[in-house]
Amino acid sequence: MSLLTVVKASLSFTGKQIFDEIGFQVEPRDRIGLVGPNGSGKTTLLRLITGEVALDSGEVRVSKGGRVGYLPQDVQETLSGPLLQSVIESVPGRVQLENASRRADASLKDVSRKQDQTRIAKKLAEIHQEINRLELEYPRHAAERILSGLGFVSSDFNKSVSSLSGGWKTRAALASLLYQSPDLLLLDEPTNHLDIPSVHWLEQFLQDFDGAMILVSHDREFLNRQIHRIISFGPEGMRSYIGDYDFFVKASEEECKTLEANARKQEQKIKEAEKFIERFRAKASKARQAQSKIKLLKKMDLVKGHRREKTTRFSFPDVPRSGGVVVSIKGLAKGFDEKPLYKDINLTVLRGERIAIIGANGCGKTTLLRMVAGEIEPNEGKITLGHSVSMGYFAQHHSDMLDLQKTVIQEVYNVVPDESIGFVRGVCGAFLFSGQDVDKPIGVLSGGERARVSLAKLLVKPGNLMVMDEPTNHLDITSSEALINALSKYNGTLLFVSHNQSFINRLATKIWDIRGGEIVEYPGNLAEYFYHIAMTEDESANASCQVETHEEEGGNKVSVKKGKNRKIERKEKAEKRQLIYDTLKPILAEVERLEGRIAELEVRQKELEKLLADPDIFSDSHRSVPLLSEYKALRQEQDELLLKWEQSQDKLEETRRELGVDDG
Repeated sequence: MSLLTVVKASLSFTGKQIFDEIGFQVEPRDRIGLVGPNGSGKTTLLRLITGEVALDSGEVRVSKGGRVGYLPQDVQETLSGPLLQSVIESVPGRVQLENASRRADASLKDVSRKQDQTRIAKKLAEIHQEINRLELEYPRHAAERILSGLGFVSSDFNKSVSSLSGGWKTRAALASLLYQSPDLLLLDEPTNHLDIPSVHWLEQFLQDFDGAMILVSHDREFLNRQIHRIISFGPEGMRSYIGDYDFFVKASEEECKTLEANARKQEQKIKEAEKFIERFRAKASKARQAQSKIKLLKKMDLVKGHRREKTTRFSFPDVPRSGGVVVSIKGLAKGFDEKPLYKDINLTVLRGERIAIIGANGCGKTTLLRMVAGEIEPNEGKITLGHSVSMGYFAQHHSDMLDLQKTVIQEVYNVVPDESIGFVRGVCGAFLFSGQDVDKPIGVLSGGERARVSLAKLLVKPGNLMVMDEPTNHLDITSSEALINALSKYNGTLLFVSHNQSFINRLATKIWDIRGGEIVEYPGNLAEYFYHIAMTEDESANASCQVETHEEEGGNKVSVKKGKNRKIERKEKAEKRQLIYDTLKPILAEVERLEGRIAELEVRQKELEKLLADPDIFSDSHRSVPLLSEYKALRQEQDELLLKWEQSQDKLEETRRELGVDDG
């Protein structure tokens, strides 16, 4: 039975159609990614499911007893009281049961009749039984584990939620949602406000989550690892794909190519038919055929080409070459309110390096960038920019650095007053501000639009050192990918903070990990750094393995490290073989089904081509029109099946590579 069913849902805002009779179902354990540009309806759909927004028409049905949990991008304060207690009490019905228990206890003291005491005692026993069930299903230690995974320390557990900052309130809301373990989890950019260690923990937690999930995320790698189905919103409306985000990108490109090819073929057929009509309209022997072709053209459904959605497209210009040493950090120390962040830090940024700064929230990542940018001073030490270094700075609080009264074009033009208005308009257009959009005041723009304005200001005057703090916040996944692609070709030096794993993995050449008041430097990207950490932990674990010592004949003592026994190894190998079989079986079955159907269509195609090769058949529209319609439908189905077959083959090869299986 479906957890959620959306039936012919339609919605419009201020004359703009958001959804037009869309429909889909969510099954238990479904993992769905919502993708589309900002403003396409992703967040609105989540709010429709929760009932926060009412439909114009249609229906949203949640299965009886099904629980839906929702984490919005902008969390309102829903928890109160001490942090740990508020998370534990967020389980539906828990507070009501405890209140009922207190009332029953009070009633038991007030009544004197034995009959009433028995009745209340029985009710109290039922309440306690239900409370015990909840405590077993939702234990205290699970709440503590989730809070710790999201970056809270035990000393935070008794803090009032109202005393937390906005980002930590979002984490608290996420913790309560994960603790409740709903049947359907709706997550709108859940990694916003998280640091990399917490994102890493959340990813592993969600992979073990047993329920269904609908996820919006601008982090391509995070999205890929969490979902196996895509619902896309674009110019063509809502579309659904089986696969991860990478598969969706490839499939939608193939669809686009197929539609464009079909449109070109049809256009050629129309031209040929029009030539035939023009040539033989007046010829008595061909007049009937000409009339048949005229009727055929009138009945023909035109193939519509794919409407490509507008996406952010830009590239940074070449920047002047700087000296070899771009940033020099010597004897650096910084802290606030007698709380030290780090001290005696000595680091160097060399020309061309792309350094990602990671670490837990509050460790001083943004503070370090602000010191490099000259916004704040260190307590001790010195930060020096190298020879011929010019800096571009994208601050996490970039909205505060925009003039809300100015228009988009005024704000960007202010950076390069010597450039032409045409040049500035072109840059604004690359960031999806075209026509009258460039005259909008900054104050009326959304968070994503303001982020694009700040990026446009960097593009017109980038500098050869780019300092960026969470540049993908508020961007949709396509804009985030466009920024990654542009920065990958940028020929300057990059120093940045980001929670976006895809952003770090595709750009970073070095990691600075702030931990324990120190900055650990590691060459490579985030994936390589995590691998290094895991290997280090494995080596430590192996070093602490139990060692058995026994005495051989002759009195020699031999130490043997305990390892896996053969039975466990055989079991693991069998489980791996079963995993490979279970994973590949449905893909192979789909390939076989597609090949069988394509073969059937090819046989019928040859039969139809023989019939249509006879020119006289067009003299009888009762025979020719059905045959042409069948031929057209057959070719269309063939194209669709061939595309699916190619996608299945790609998926098969990719899965085999992931499982380490040879093609044979």
